[in-house]
Formats: sequence, structure tokens, C-alpha cells
Amino acid sequence: MVGSLRAAALLACVVLCALLLLLISGVQQFGAQLYADDEEVLLRQLKERRRERNDPSGGESRLLVDSSGSTEAHLDEMGCEALVGMQALEVLGSGYTKLVFKASLSGGQSVALKLVNEQGIDMKKCLEEFRDPEGCRELISYKLEKEMILLRKLQHPNVIKLKGHCAGVQGGRGVEAGRLAIILERGDPLQMIQLLQSPWEDRFRVCLDLVRLLHFLSRSPLGSIGLLDFQPQQFVTVSGELKLTDLDDGSAEETPCQTDADCTLQFPQRNFSVACSAQGSCERLNEKRNIYNAYRYFFTYLLPHQAPPRLTHLVDHIMNSTGELKADVNQTLEAFEHILHLYESGLHLDDIPASILRDYTVMRGMGTSGAVEYRCWPSYSQQGCLLSVHGAKEAAHICNSHSQCNSFTLTGQKTWTGRLLASFKSNFSHLVPDETSEVYVKKSPSS
Repeated sequence: MVGSLRAAALLACVVLCALLLLLISGVQQFGAQLYADDEEVLLRQLKERRRERNDPSGGESRLLVDSSGSTEAHLDEMGCEALVGMQALEVLGSGYTKLVFKASLSGGQSVALKLVNEQGIDMKKCLEEFRDPEGCRELISYKLEKEMILLRKLQHPNVIKLKGHCAGVQGGRGVEAGRLAIILERGDPLQMIQLLQSPWEDRFRVCLDLVRLLHFLSRSPLGSIGLLDFQPQQFVTVSGELKLTDLDDGSAEETPCQTDADCTLQFPQRNFSVACSAQGSCERLNEKRNIYNAYRYFFTYLLPHQAPPRLTHLVDHIMNSTGELKADVNQTLEAFEHILHLYESGLHLDDIPASILRDYTVMRGMGTSGAVEYRCWPSYSQQGCLLSVHGAKEAAHICNSHSQCNSFTLTGQKTWTGRLLASFKSNFSHLVPDETSEVYVKKSPSS
């Protein structure tokens, strides 16, 4: 009991810290008297949510029970004890229902914590209507609980990893009642403006990760999952890998229909018609919605710009097929994987002759010092021209296309695709030993 009270007190402190970080002050005071009709409505909604937790039959309620019929935490997940001694560092985001912030656990591990946003719109509306803080907190916590269980069931490299959760004291009163926090691996919020300024290879990775995720969701253990709130803000990156971090608006239900006229996908710029299946549901509507949202929120901005010239026709094909919904998720994934294979293997560079290296003198096991840098875009370095290449042949081809380039160095650094980083320079003062590098210098016209 002492441990439970300690965890409950800690969760209360967590919420307080988060609200302070958001510069939210003041606590609303509510009268104790509830109108009888309001109380009845709230109790009915709570009863319905509790029934959904315990009844796996039909509809979205089946999402809340795992294959064993249990919603208990797995043995390898963190519990309330993991939050003892933690530090709340900064708010990562807040919405209608949830509050997310970065926390450092006592062992130094950095995680993200999600809690009910006590000052969020959903909570405020509930309090205005029912004036029952404990009942409203339980009702709003339903979305957080649903997300926790979905994360447990939909494990994939491109879905954020659930590390555990901590629930408040059962049957408690005051701040400890109904309190729930879920513990997640911490990611960095997706910054689209920063991505637009990144090398094409990194932007392609985000789009590829997204398609792999959508392929998984189209045939998940729960059926085809549609992301109803599809926004870049629902994603983070962990060590460069894209991960979906918000699942509470995921739906495993296809839209019911009687005729094809009932199956229209509506978007701000255009609409699409989908067939009504013999089973009375709109055929693959969730999958098609996900693909087109990926096209309009991600592919349009990240994929075509600065694509390698020898791959642009393949990129254009992806843009056309997804923008017109002519390809399903299997075909879209195949197209992405084909581009990745060509890009990693260098097969798209076959038309660059090997003889291009005859114009360069190579010094293996050497690096440069006193270099005269020039800038190119997009570069992995803001101070110079650092690009990804398959090998010396592609680097020489790039150097020949830059009027400022007189040499390049193949470093021992590699990108996520296994391609090498090459540093292009106008000049350098002298060579220095470096076992991981090779320096290529343009020969003078007379040599």
C-alpha cells in the first residue's frame, strides 16, 4: 500500500510539473453538487467504457483486450517504481486529451511520459458538463488506455515502443484517483522544415519508413488500421528512424456500405470512389486513406526535391501512383524497396564510366589538413560540401560537375544506407595520415 501511495503521489507531482512547464496556473474550483441528469449521463458513459474494456466482442472494444483476454502489463514492462526519483525536463507536446513530456529516470534513461492533460479541451468540456473531476479523469483516460494497449499489440520498428505504465491507486480519492501515465521510448518531434533542408537520402528514409509502417497496418493482427488523425505531429524520429507515436485515433473498422455511393474518400482538394464489397464494407478504405495522406503530407514535400537524377523517373512513378491512388500499399512498398536497392547497390550509376577516375591521383590511408572548403546543397555539413556517394566513381562524377572542386576525400563514415560520406574541397595545404580515408586529387591538364 505504501508503494502504491508513493507512486500515486509521484504521478500527481508529475502532472503538476508538466502544468508548470506549460505556464498553466490556477486550479478551478467546482461545486460538489451535481445535477441528477448530468450525473446519470456521466455514469452511463463510464459504464460503457468499462464494458468495452471487459467485453472483447465486436467493434472497437475488441482492441482493448489482448489474445489472453487480459489488459495487465507484461512482465518485462516498467511499472510505477521506475518513476521514483525521476526528473521532468521539458514538455514535448500537448493536445485536447494528452500531455507529453521528456523525463529522465533515476538511472539516467531518457523516456517520454504521456498523461491526461488536466488543462486540455476534453477535460475542460467534461468538467463544465459534469463537474466531477474523478469521473472526468477516468473518462478521458480511456483514450490513453486504448493507446497503451494498441502499442502493446501493434509492435513494429516504426511504432514507438511501449516501455511500461503506472496507474493510480485503485479506489483512491483526490489527485491519486484515475491517474494513468504510460512510459514510452523518447523520440524527437518530426520537424518538416528541418527535413526539407536535409539531404535527399534522409528524406527518402522518412518516406520509406512510413510506407513500411502503412504496409504493416494494412495487415496488422487487428486487421487493416486506418489512421484517422494523420498528421506529421503524430510521428517522431528515434536515431533517424520514423516512428508513429499517437495511436488512440487508429481504427480497425472499415466503413459500412450498401452501394459504391456510400464509399467516397473525401479530401480538401479532391475525392476518390471506393468499391463496396460483398461483405457490406468499403473495400480497403483504411489502406487507401493512409496512402493518400502519406502522399499529401509527406511524399509531396520530401520525395521529389533533389532526388538523384538517375532515379527521378522512379520517384515520379511513385508520386503519380500514390497521388492518384492507382497503387495499393504492396505495390507502393515494392517501388520504394526497388529504389533503395538501386541506391544502395549503385546499379543506377552504371552509365558513369570507370575511366572517370583516370583524371585523379589517389592517396590511400591519407586525409587532408588546411582545406579550402566550399559549400554545396544539400550537404551533411553546413561548413563545407559533404555528400553521400556509392564510391569513388560517383564522387569523381560529382566533383567534375562542381566548378569549385579540385579534390575529394572518401571518409570512413557511412550513412544509414551504407553509402560513404565524401568531402569535396577546392584545395588543401597538406596531407595527413588517416587509415580510414582516401584522397583523390584532380590531375593537372599537362600531366
